[in-house]
Amino acid sequence: MAVLAGGANPGTAEAATPPQQARHVEYFPGPGAEPRRVTVPADAPMGRIAHRAPAPTDTAPEGARPAVRPLQRTGPVSGRLDLVVMGDGYTADEQDEFAADAEEKLDAIFGVEPYRSYRGLFNVWLVGAVSAESGVSGDPTADVVKDTALGSAFFCDGLERLLCVDTDAVTRYAGLAPDADVVFVVANSAKYGGAGYSTPDLPPGSPFHGVATMSSDNDRSYLIGAHELGHSIGGLADEYQYAGYGAYPYAEEPAAANLTLQRDPAAAKWHRWLGVQDPTGSVVGTYEGGGYYETGIHRPTDTSLMRTLASTEFNVVGREAMIAGFYADADALTSRVPTAGPVSRDRPLTVRLARLTGLADLRLTWYVDGREVPWAAGARTVTPRALGVRGHGHRVTATVTDGTTALRDPAARARAANSLTWSVR
Repeated sequence: MAVLAGGANPGTAEAATPPQQARHVEYFPGPGAEPRRVTVPADAPMGRIAHRAPAPTDTAPEGARPAVRPLQRTGPVSGRLDLVVMGDGYTADEQDEFAADAEEKLDAIFGVEPYRSYRGLFNVWLVGAVSAESGVSGDPTADVVKDTALGSAFFCDGLERLLCVDTDAVTRYAGLAPDADVVFVVANSAKYGGAGYSTPDLPPGSPFHGVATMSSDNDRSYLIGAHELGHSIGGLADEYQYAGYGAYPYAEEPAAANLTLQRDPAAAKWHRWLGVQDPTGSVVGTYEGGGYYETGIHRPTDTSLMRTLASTEFNVVGREAMIAGFYADADALTSRVPTAGPVSRDRPLTVRLARLTGLADLRLTWYVDGREVPWAAGARTVTPRALGVRGHGHRVTATVTDGTTALRDPAARARAANSLTWSVR
C-alpha cells in the first residue's frame, strides 16, 4: 500500500519501515469525505483494556476454538489470491452471524469492477475469532470498552471513525488459513468506520500485503475494503490531496500507475486511455492533485474510488492496474497433472480455467514444441498422442491469455497470460 511516512515518496514502491512505536494507517472519516493518512501509536487499539487475546493455537474449550472454512475456493492456493476474512466482537454464539456478515460484505466488494469480473481468481477463507463480549470498543461512545479477540476499537488515537485492531493478534489468526495474501477484519458494529494498514506497519514477518478493517452493518463500509485492495493488489496510489501540502516535492516519476509528473496528457503513462469516457463519469486526461499534494502531480480522472469513497468506481487506469495485480499473484490456468516429471503420450492432460466473467476474455491454446495445434483451441483435456506427438523428447504446452479490452498497456497484457508445459517420454 502507499505509505506517507518520514518523507517517503508516496508514489514509489519503496518506503522506510516506520519505528514499531508507530503505525501509519489510512483513515476514512465518512462515506463522502476524502480519506487521510494518520500516525497512531502501535498499542493504540486496546491500550485501555488489560488482557491478552488468546493465541488461536492455545488450548481452548471446544466452543472457543477458531474455526477456519472456505467461503469461496476456486483453485489451489498457489494459483489464487487468498483473501482471509475474520470477525471481531462476535461471541461463540454469534459465529453464524459473522459468516453471514462477511458474505454480505464480500458480495458488495465483489460487485465493484474489476473485482466482479475476476472473482474467480480469489479464494476466500473465513476465520472465526471468538470474542468474550459482543460488539467492539468505542461503539457507540469512546467510554465503551469490550473484550474482543482482535482488540478492535473506534476512537483510535482519539479519531472516532478510525477502527484500529491488534495487528499481532490479526497476524496470529490469519496464520490459521491455508494462505493469506490480504486480510479483512469485519467488526461487529453498525457504526461507520475502518482503517487500512500497510505492509510496513504490520508485525515483522507478516506474510500478507495488507489489512483493512470495516464495520459489519454499515452499508458503505465495504468501500473501505475495495479501496484498500486497490493499494495492496493494484499498487495504486491515493489520488486525494491535503490542503496546504503544496507542490509535489519529488523529481522521480511515481511508480504507481495512477499518478504522473507529466502535465501533458499525451506524455502520461496512461496515454493509451486519453479521451475515454470513464466509468467514474469524467474523461481520462491529466487532473492536477494527488498523492496527498496539491500541485505538480496529476491523476487520470477528476474522481475515483482511490480519491474518495463518494465514488464507487475505479477509473480505467485503476482497473487496468488491478487486473495486472490479480495476474501477478494468480493464474487463470491450473492443472492437477504435475509438470515436474515426464508424461506418457496417452496421459490425459486436463486443465482448468478460472471462472471469469464480464471484462475477462480467456482464450486457451495448445502447442507442441512451440507450434500451435489449431484444432485443440479451447479443449480442456487432450493427450499428447492426439496432438500429434509421435516420439519422446517433445514438449506440450497449454497457454491461456486474457484478451480483455480493459488492458491496453503491453506490460499489463503480458501479465495476463500463463502457461503449463509437460515433457513427453
